[in-house]
Amino acid sequence: MEKSAGAFRTIGEVSESLGIPQHILRYWESRFPQLRPMQRAGNRRYYRPDDIALVSRINTLLNEQGYTVRGVQKLLAGKSGDEEVDARDTQPAVVAAVRQEPPSDILDRLMSVRVRLARALAEDGVAARL
Repeated sequence: MEKSAGAFRTIGEVSESLGIPQHILRYWESRFPQLRPMQRAGNRRYYRPDDIALVSRINTLLNEQGYTVRGVQKLLAGKSGDEEVDARDTQPAVVAAVRQEPPSDILDRLMSVRVRLARALAEDGVAARL
């Protein structure tokens, strides 16, 4: 039996539907004061539809757009241009363009670095066990 769109969801249901581990949801609750699901007996969390929408937005900002936790905190707090905001926090984090290499290529590159390091250490007279 499926719940209606306006029904409250448990942390397990939210975790499963959005693909976010429960411990991450609890961590986000500690970092984002806007995220406050209802807690009933035994501290059981119940997420309202608005809470789920906020979790989804936080997830998008952090994991898809590359914002930092601090940047998302400032965005959600609605800091305006009047306040000094560190650009490193509010702009999406610039992720270095890292080529996705197959594991075998990475292993070959690491082995090459290892050989060069061993040679350099041997030239300096340092006994290295690499």
